[in-house]
Amino acid sequence: MSDKLFKKILVANRGEIAVRIINACRLLRIPSLAIYSTADTDSVHARMADEAVEIGPPPPLESYLALDKIIAAAKSYNCDAIHPGYGFLAENPLFPEKCEEAGIRFIGPSAEAMRLMGNKVEARIKMTGAGVPVIPGMKDAGADLRMFEEAAQEAGYPVLIKAAAGGGGKGMRVVNQPEQLQESVEAARREAKNAFGDDTVYLEKYIENPRHIEFQVLADHHGNTIHLFERECSIQRRHQKIIEETPSVAMTPALRAQMGQAAVRAADASGYRNAGTVEFLVDKNGGFYFLEMNTRIQVEHPVTEMTTGSDLVVEQIRIAAGEKMSEYLFDASQRGHAIECRIYAEDAENNFFPSSGDILYYEEPVGPGIRIDSGVTGGTTVGVEYDPILAKLIVHAPTRDLAIAKMINALRDYRILGIKTSRKFMMDVLAHPEFRAGRTYTDFIEKNMGDREVDVVPAVEVAAAASALAMMRKAPATAMGIKTAKPSPWQTIGPWEIGMRIAK
Repeated sequence: MSDKLFKKILVANRGEIAVRIINACRLLRIPSLAIYSTADTDSVHARMADEAVEIGPPPPLESYLALDKIIAAAKSYNCDAIHPGYGFLAENPLFPEKCEEAGIRFIGPSAEAMRLMGNKVEARIKMTGAGVPVIPGMKDAGADLRMFEEAAQEAGYPVLIKAAAGGGGKGMRVVNQPEQLQESVEAARREAKNAFGDDTVYLEKYIENPRHIEFQVLADHHGNTIHLFERECSIQRRHQKIIEETPSVAMTPALRAQMGQAAVRAADASGYRNAGTVEFLVDKNGGFYFLEMNTRIQVEHPVTEMTTGSDLVVEQIRIAAGEKMSEYLFDASQRGHAIECRIYAEDAENNFFPSSGDILYYEEPVGPGIRIDSGVTGGTTVGVEYDPILAKLIVHAPTRDLAIAKMINALRDYRILGIKTSRKFMMDVLAHPEFRAGRTYTDFIEKNMGDREVDVVPAVEVAAAASALAMMRKAPATAMGIKTAKPSPWQTIGPWEIGMRIAK
């Protein structure tokens, strides 16, 4: 093992991504330190790490967003690197700056690259200069309504108002008519201010019925920048991805090459190092436009790993340590087809409202080509303090049709009782004729899933949940390497004792 790698890595996250990073540390034989809030005292990630430290109470600002506390914990436990995962502080440029001040390596891009790509307006300007296609619209942000009116007239309605400082659908408004523009701009500003502390918004042409396609990029400190092909992320609810796959059925070899080269140019233009994702919208004619760059590991990175045989988190760590990315990546190719479903604690029958409570029974599907990145187990309490993602289910098969069939079977076999999950909804999406035909656009759910039958929990699952409640008292199950036995017959028959008969 190279002497450049780290003594200990603090994992500045929770849930399934924290577990994923800890497993990468294990592969590299690097000790890990988990942080956890008081709501996560008995969490999987805290139990998996070599060491764990309580960081604060449940509110994120007092725990997983408490930057100074995290830096102090890293120094106290002699960590020389921090991996941010995704979400929380992962795209906050203050984090790498604070790490540098403390003499700790940040496993991710520089603060400068993060700041540039985090501002959507500045990123558009930089991409235009690098020859990366951008969506027609405002060249710069502004506060004057006349700038929005002129840009909208030039681009043509419908147009999209977007927050400059963030994503995830916050501060976003589709405007179909000129008379809606002023109200939409003002509403987008208010929402952006509440979500990101910055009310800067801008306007661009609204691409109707697009595909959302992103390219995984890797760049090291030795002058190497590559892409590891595309991921299709068009199945979304409220601008949040729920199903991802690769390869995309929309790709031709020529289009893949063009978009991959554009993604590499985007990374180079921003001085990017480490793993990142360049996101594009693709229109019905095959035209593609830069959307944004995510300066972190993506939730959906496993589908790339499954089809290329790579380990992106291991590469992140190696690159941050100053090593050249692995040689095999330069000749990587796509093999087979992979699909990922995000398993959320939410009620798909009630506008995807978050679901909370105790997981009474947990059983993962098994079989060739099935992978689960999970942050929960039987007995885990799912609260409302954090993002509702519980796990990611990933399958790999020789063809897309086989991957769809494998995913539906795996979802059917995935048992999470005690809370509501999105499992059945995703089975319905995958089984839909339009999905099977590859007609996956960003409005797929609104267009195709409105008249689906309401999910009715089978009686057998109700009975299983009741039985689990009676038998399981925080009994661990299986999650990313943590094994737990199911209750034995001795645990299910009530009070008992061993007696001894003495022969006379």
